[in-house]
Amino acid sequence: MRLSKPRVAPLAASEMDEEQRKIINRAGGDRLLNIFLTLGRHPKLLKRWTVFASYILNKSTLPNRERELAILRTGHLCRSGYEWTQHEWIGKKIGLTDEEIKRIKEGPEAPGWSAVERAILRATDELHADSFISDATWSDLKKEYRDAQIMDMIFTVGNYILVSMALNTLGVQLENR
Repeated sequence: MRLSKPRVAPLAASEMDEEQRKIINRAGGDRLLNIFLTLGRHPKLLKRWTVFASYILNKSTLPNRERELAILRTGHLCRSGYEWTQHEWIGKKIGLTDEEIKRIKEGPEAPGWSAVERAILRATDELHADSFISDATWSDLKKEYRDAQIMDMIFTVGNYILVSMALNTLGVQLENR
């Protein structure tokens, strides 16, 4: 975590109006996460962003495993403790092992990745560093993925860079579990 306390406090239940409560419940379901409670202070933004974020997380053409590799690598590169912790849990839920999650921090050249996993991690690194996927990495991705899947990967990384910037800067803190 970059900040030890929030710059923008998450909404308390007593502070929420009906619109905020509806949007936050739609965004997080039965999990009242600090990301949604914090962004709930700007309900119009939260309402519109969650449509896109929900697509990335639930309807993307990218397989769950590869999506979580890209998200976790992005969270690591952005030094977003909140993002990393939330997606570490999601990654385990979809089958990533503790060893794989640890290895994500080492990057695409760490031993043990398949060629496509290495390409996903390398593309994530390139998008984070230069907002561009090199020809070599693009070629590696094209061996496995259709154009739509690569577009979903690009937008996944972009979304989680944006989210990491917001989480880090707003000081969104981890929930007590």
